[in-house]
Amino acid sequence: MAEALDIHGAAFKNGTVTLLARVVGDDADPVTIADINSIEYTVYLLNDQNPDNRTAVEGHTEVTLTVSDVLFNSLQTDSLWTVDATGYNFRHVLDVSEHQAFAVAGRRYLVEYQLTPAVGQVIVVRFRINVI
Repeated sequence: MAEALDIHGAAFKNGTVTLLARVVGDDADPVTIADINSIEYTVYLLNDQNPDNRTAVEGHTEVTLTVSDVLFNSLQTDSLWTVDATGYNFRHVLDVSEHQAFAVAGRRYLVEYQLTPAVGQVIVVRFRINVI
């Protein structure tokens, strides 16, 4: 069984982030556009005193994304990806033009994506963002 891990990063207060991941299915192969029916995300402000308490950020709650806008059919190995030589197949630039996602410096946020596959269980991809 693969271990569940949050992907950690940082953002400036009122800034945006480009979130990258290599997303695999239950067969351990990278997912493709045809594998996923829908994607939605929510940004949460976390409470460091109570890990079960999180508050959804206005304008970033259950936002539906176009699958082909954030997934690639092949792994990408451009200069954005510095984790390994294998690459990523998920990229999303958080749109903060109408609603700020990271409005409080010194706090942590969680960006949680739910990818609904054509077959199988929902795939959860999470990014934990420290705001400076």
